[in-house]
Amino acid sequence: MRKRRLLRRGWFGTSVSYIYLTILAVIAAFPLVWVLVSSVKSKGEITSDPTAFFPKEFTLDHFKTVFGQLHFGENILNSVLVAGATTLVAITIAAMGAYGVVRFFPRFGKALTRVLVTTYMFPPILLAVPYSIIMGQTGMMNSRVGLVIVYLSFSVPYAIWLLVGFFQTVPLEIEEAARVDGANKLQVFYRVALPIVAPGIVAVAIYTFINAWNEFLYSLILINSSDKMTVAVALNSLEGQEVLDWNVMMAASAVVVIPSVIFFMLIQKRIAGGLAAGSVK
Repeated sequence: MRKRRLLRRGWFGTSVSYIYLTILAVIAAFPLVWVLVSSVKSKGEITSDPTAFFPKEFTLDHFKTVFGQLHFGENILNSVLVAGATTLVAITIAAMGAYGVVRFFPRFGKALTRVLVTTYMFPPILLAVPYSIIMGQTGMMNSRVGLVIVYLSFSVPYAIWLLVGFFQTVPLEIEEAARVDGANKLQVFYRVALPIVAPGIVAVAIYTFINAWNEFLYSLILINSSDKMTVAVALNSLEGQEVLDWNVMMAASAVVVIPSVIFFMLIQKRIAGGLAAGSVK
């Protein structure tokens, strides 16, 4: 009898949990689905019947307008280059910096990480003028490289602070065993420590990529030409038109959001994976 009651309670609790999580998933995914559905509606459907969910007439003409007339393909390529370069460089610097702080400068590292976090106390608009002056004097105004450097100044400190906590969980005994087996410091870092903190690196990569992809202020200030403009600025420029076409706006919004979702879906499995066993082997 007790086993049956426990099974009933377990079945009921599991069902309630799945229902609750399903409702949360629907609520979270609904805005994205609404944007995607609205982007394939025919012209005038959004304004004539805003509450209608399914399109009366399916069309991809708005995406043709986005890529053909508005040249959003160039903006997407710019954002991919800037966000991708920022993510790769930030992960490389942050991983080596956090490992060095934990293993070689533990006392100094605590004070350093606190100083790094304090950089986030300043609002981005406060540094807009100094960054503009520096980029102008170094000749990096209207440059993707200059934009990447600016993004790194914000993403690297937070990434180091976040990865320090992950590297502190790496057992020192595993590294010592690898050193006994003949591995040098670089091999210990690359083959032992990095696989263990892989979930943290993936989390930092997602955070850095999405922030760089969605960043608007510095991209607007530092980039002047339309051929180097990122998608965030290009999307905002649609609002400045005399007559706002909501179908085109929805199609452009879908183009901006989908790459971030795809990027997260590709690497989300790495977050939950515990790779400590693989590094021990």
